[in-house]
Amino acid sequence: MRSEDEARDIVQDTFEKVWLKAAEVSFEKAKSYLFTTAYRLMLERIRKSRRTTSIDHSLRVVSVDEQPDFDVIKILNEGISRLPEDQRSVLLLRDYEGYHYDEIGQITGLNESQVKVYIYRARVFLKNYIVAAENLI
Repeated sequence: MRSEDEARDIVQDTFEKVWLKAAEVSFEKAKSYLFTTAYRLMLERIRKSRRTTSIDHSLRVVSVDEQPDFDVIKILNEGISRLPEDQRSVLLLRDYEGYHYDEIGQITGLNESQVKVYIYRARVFLKNYIVAAENLI
Protein backbone atom coordinates (compact mmCIF):
# COMPACT_ATOMS: atom_id res chain seq x y z
CA MET A 1 0.00 0.00 0.00
CA ARG A 2 3.05 2.29 0.34
CA SER A 3 1.54 3.73 3.49
CA GLU A 4 1.64 1.97 6.83
CA ASP A 5 -1.49 3.79 7.99
CA GLU A 6 -3.49 2.64 4.95
CA ALA A 7 -2.28 -0.92 5.47
CA ARG A 8 -3.37 -0.79 9.10
CA ASP A 9 -6.78 0.55 8.03
CA ILE A 10 -7.21 -2.33 5.60
CA VAL A 11 -6.26 -4.88 8.26
CA GLN A 12 -8.71 -3.29 10.70
CA ASP A 13 -11.49 -3.23 8.09
CA THR A 14 -10.75 -6.85 7.21
CA PHE A 15 -11.07 -8.03 10.78
CA GLU A 16 -14.23 -5.97 11.19
CA LYS A 17 -15.78 -7.75 8.20
CA VAL A 18 -14.72 -11.14 9.57
CA TRP A 19 -16.18 -10.25 12.96
CA LEU A 20 -19.49 -9.32 11.38
CA LYS A 21 -19.55 -12.58 9.38
CA ALA A 22 -18.14 -14.80 12.14
CA ALA A 23 -21.23 -17.00 12.25
CA GLU A 24 -21.10 -17.60 8.48
CA VAL A 25 -17.35 -18.29 8.10
CA SER A 26 -16.21 -21.75 9.13
CA PHE A 27 -13.00 -22.14 11.12
CA GLU A 28 -11.29 -24.06 8.31
CA LYS A 29 -11.91 -21.27 5.81
CA ALA A 30 -11.21 -18.30 8.11
CA LYS A 31 -7.64 -17.77 6.88
CA SER A 32 -8.71 -17.83 3.24
CA TYR A 33 -11.59 -15.46 4.01
CA LEU A 34 -9.20 -13.04 5.75
CA PHE A 35 -6.78 -12.94 2.84
CA THR A 36 -9.51 -12.63 0.22
CA THR A 37 -11.23 -9.83 2.11
CA ALA A 38 -7.96 -7.95 2.67
CA TYR A 39 -7.05 -8.33 -1.01
CA ARG A 40 -10.41 -6.97 -2.17
CA LEU A 41 -10.26 -4.04 0.25
CA MET A 42 -6.74 -3.24 -0.94
CA LEU A 43 -7.83 -3.22 -4.58
CA GLU A 44 -10.82 -1.04 -3.74
CA ARG A 45 -8.57 1.51 -1.99
CA ILE A 46 -6.09 1.54 -4.88
CA ARG A 47 -8.85 2.08 -7.43
CA LYS A 48 -10.40 4.84 -5.35
CA SER A 49 -7.05 6.59 -4.92
CA ARG A 50 -6.37 6.42 -8.67
CA ARG A 51 -9.69 8.11 -9.42
CA THR A 52 -9.10 10.79 -6.82
CA THR A 53 -5.54 11.38 -8.00
CA SER A 54 -6.58 11.65 -11.64
CA ILE A 55 -9.28 14.21 -10.79
CA ASP A 56 -6.86 16.27 -8.68
CA HIS A 57 -4.17 16.03 -11.34
CA SER A 58 -6.46 17.16 -14.14
CA LEU A 59 -7.58 20.18 -12.12
CA ARG A 60 -3.97 21.11 -11.35
CA VAL A 61 -2.97 20.83 -15.00
CA VAL A 62 -5.75 23.19 -16.06
CA SER A 63 -4.89 25.76 -13.42
CA VAL A 64 -1.13 25.63 -14.04
CA ASP A 65 -1.03 25.47 -17.84
CA GLU A 66 -3.79 27.91 -18.74
CA GLN A 67 -3.89 30.04 -15.59
CA PRO A 68 -7.47 31.23 -16.11
CA ASP A 69 -8.75 34.39 -14.47
CA PHE A 70 -11.62 32.46 -12.91
CA ASP A 71 -11.62 29.72 -10.30
CA VAL A 72 -12.73 26.45 -11.94
CA ILE A 73 -13.24 24.71 -8.62
CA LYS A 74 -15.42 27.55 -7.36
CA ILE A 75 -17.57 27.43 -10.51
CA LEU A 76 -17.79 23.63 -10.29
CA ASN A 77 -18.84 23.78 -6.64
CA GLU A 78 -21.48 26.39 -7.49
CA GLY A 79 -22.79 24.13 -10.24
CA ILE A 80 -22.87 21.14 -7.89
CA SER A 81 -24.78 23.17 -5.30
CA ARG A 82 -27.44 23.96 -7.94
CA LEU A 83 -28.08 20.29 -8.73
CA PRO A 84 -31.19 18.59 -7.35
CA GLU A 85 -30.42 16.66 -4.15
CA ASP A 86 -30.71 13.19 -5.77
CA GLN A 87 -28.37 14.08 -8.62
CA ARG A 88 -25.90 15.80 -6.31
CA SER A 89 -25.69 12.88 -3.90
CA VAL A 90 -25.18 10.19 -6.57
CA LEU A 91 -22.64 12.34 -8.45
CA LEU A 92 -20.60 12.97 -5.30
CA LEU A 93 -20.74 9.30 -4.32
CA ARG A 94 -19.54 8.24 -7.77
CA ASP A 95 -17.00 10.90 -8.75
CA TYR A 96 -15.63 12.01 -5.39
CA GLU A 97 -16.04 8.94 -3.20
CA GLY A 98 -15.48 6.32 -5.93
CA TYR A 99 -18.44 4.05 -5.21
CA HIS A 100 -19.77 1.68 -7.86
CA TYR A 101 -23.27 2.06 -9.26
CA ASP A 102 -24.68 -0.86 -7.26
CA GLU A 103 -23.17 0.47 -4.03
CA ILE A 104 -24.66 3.90 -4.69
CA GLY A 105 -28.02 2.25 -5.27
CA GLN A 106 -27.80 0.48 -1.92
CA ILE A 107 -26.84 3.71 -0.15
CA THR A 108 -29.52 5.88 -1.76
CA GLY A 109 -32.26 3.29 -2.20
CA LEU A 110 -32.33 3.78 -5.98
CA ASN A 111 -31.95 1.04 -8.57
CA GLU A 112 -28.82 0.93 -10.71
CA SER A 113 -30.44 2.37 -13.83
CA GLN A 114 -31.80 5.34 -11.87
CA VAL A 115 -28.32 5.96 -10.46
CA LYS A 116 -26.82 5.97 -13.96
CA VAL A 117 -29.50 8.34 -15.26
CA TYR A 118 -29.03 10.77 -12.35
CA ILE A 119 -25.25 10.77 -12.80
CA TYR A 120 -25.60 11.37 -16.54
CA ARG A 121 -28.03 14.24 -16.03
CA ALA A 122 -25.83 15.80 -13.35
CA ARG A 123 -22.74 15.63 -15.59
CA VAL A 124 -24.61 17.16 -18.54
CA PHE A 125 -25.88 19.96 -16.30
CA LEU A 126 -22.38 20.64 -14.94
CA LYS A 127 -20.87 20.63 -18.41
CA ASN A 128 -23.40 23.19 -19.62
CA TYR A 129 -23.04 25.22 -16.42
CA ILE A 130 -19.25 25.43 -16.70
CA VAL A 131 -19.41 26.37 -20.38
CA ALA A 132 -22.00 29.05 -19.64
CA ALA A 133 -19.93 30.34 -16.72
CA GLU A 134 -16.83 30.61 -18.96
CA ASN A 135 -18.77 32.65 -21.49
CA LEU A 136 -20.01 35.04 -18.83
CA ILE A 137 -16.57 35.85 -17.48
